[in-house]
Amino acid sequence: MAHAALWLGGSLCLTVLLVSTSSSFQSYTWTFLFLIPCPPGRSLWNGHHEELESLLPGEMIGRWIQQVPNDGLLRYYEAGNQETLLPTTPKAVADVLTHKAYDWKKTDITQALLKKIIGEGLLLSEGDVHRVQRRNLNPAFSFRHIKNLYPTFWKKGNELLQAIEDAIKPLPNDKKVITVGPWMRRATLDIIGLGGLGHNFDCIQNPDSFLPREFEKLLAPPPAAALSTAFRFLGSLLDPTFIEALPSKHAANAKEASRRIRDFSRSLLQEKSKGLKDDHCSEAIDVISIALQSGVFADETLVDQVMTFLAAGHETTATSLQYAIHLLCKHPEMQTRLRDEIHSNIPSPNGTLPTTVSATQIDSLPYLNAVCNETLRYYPPAPFTVRQAARDTTVLNTFIPKGTRISIGILAMNRHPELWGPDAETFNPDRWMGPGKGNTGGASSNYGHLTFLEGPRSCIGSGFAKGEMACLLAALVGRFEFELEDPNKELEISTGVAFAPKDGVRAKVRVVEGW
Repeated sequence: MAHAALWLGGSLCLTVLLVSTSSSFQSYTWTFLFLIPCPPGRSLWNGHHEELESLLPGEMIGRWIQQVPNDGLLRYYEAGNQETLLPTTPKAVADVLTHKAYDWKKTDITQALLKKIIGEGLLLSEGDVHRVQRRNLNPAFSFRHIKNLYPTFWKKGNELLQAIEDAIKPLPNDKKVITVGPWMRRATLDIIGLGGLGHNFDCIQNPDSFLPREFEKLLAPPPAAALSTAFRFLGSLLDPTFIEALPSKHAANAKEASRRIRDFSRSLLQEKSKGLKDDHCSEAIDVISIALQSGVFADETLVDQVMTFLAAGHETTATSLQYAIHLLCKHPEMQTRLRDEIHSNIPSPNGTLPTTVSATQIDSLPYLNAVCNETLRYYPPAPFTVRQAARDTTVLNTFIPKGTRISIGILAMNRHPELWGPDAETFNPDRWMGPGKGNTGGASSNYGHLTFLEGPRSCIGSGFAKGEMACLLAALVGRFEFELEDPNKELEISTGVAFAPKDGVRAKVRVVEGW
């Protein structure tokens, strides 16, 4: 194994050196985009990579957008001098995400690696395939359908409260500490199971069960940042199948976990399809039941959709809940204000008399929804997303050749002072309070809040995610008081399907009496 690791490292270093020498020199001396402004400090070998890594993911992009003079477009360079276009205004972002959405696709290396894990579901499909999938899945994510799932979200929230309380009960008061991340991932997996498949995975009660264990392997970040950077660079220069073939224990574990989850998903779909033939199942409201009843999806295409919903759906919402708890710990006065609103409007979900909470009740809590919206704005689970031009195209009437990389600065636009005002860099739920601000936060453009993107490639499950986040956060803050285990520790962020707090948010927990 040691020899294999040395061989892999040596081969990668040699390959990076050879191709980067040629690529770096070419990109340094000539580019179709040479008239577009570029931040200073570019390295011949590493581009702006060191600057990008010096701050939290997405933050340097935000600084460039605000500080480098431009007319709506910038360009910067990733490791190995990969030229990347950066739209800096709502009009430029709209060109990419809405007006010419299908001129852009996932990068070749992203497609090659992720398709082996989650298949060609809605997240990875392109062009006409994506249009057909989106059109036929839209009914499963309709406004009314999602609102009907709120009692399911709340039920799982109650179950989560009891499980956390049972876990901390035997501990002395000064040791009642939890890692928020794993709890949130198990809860959101259970919700995806019930709301998406009509199946109770029971992950909250069984942390070592099949799905949490396999998803931990599937979504684990690469073991070494330097190696990950090399793979990203090579993926832009070499055939993705070559990169995929390189020996990697991390990749092998992910592929095996994917195979097991796919087999599990396939068996659930077969069971669901059989059950829908019975009259008593015809009114099922879970997402996959609706997709099955449409009759337009082949069996394996549905497996791909299940893999996509499970992987992307549970991890991103779990990440947002971690950030919400982290931020409420940093702002205890906001946590108290939110708890007061919950206690005044939502019945206690005590163990002897379970409550059913409707979407109307959750939606009528303005501060709860403000905290959720501001968390999603301030810490989007994906601070940026990268695309590649599928054909020659234009952005703001500027010619963009096929193959050009473009980065949408989600965090950068979410915190842009020209869109959000002078306090854009401040966590402030009150910006979502008041007439006309509940859905916009007072932003001057809908392209100022890109957490769920915009246009035909926007997140189809945004309503689902917002609903489960609001229900779970209401339950958690209503029952518990949270305090960071180490209030002075700086936030570190790991990379993966979502950019989550590296420590999972270690928090002291105290049960709040009377609710």
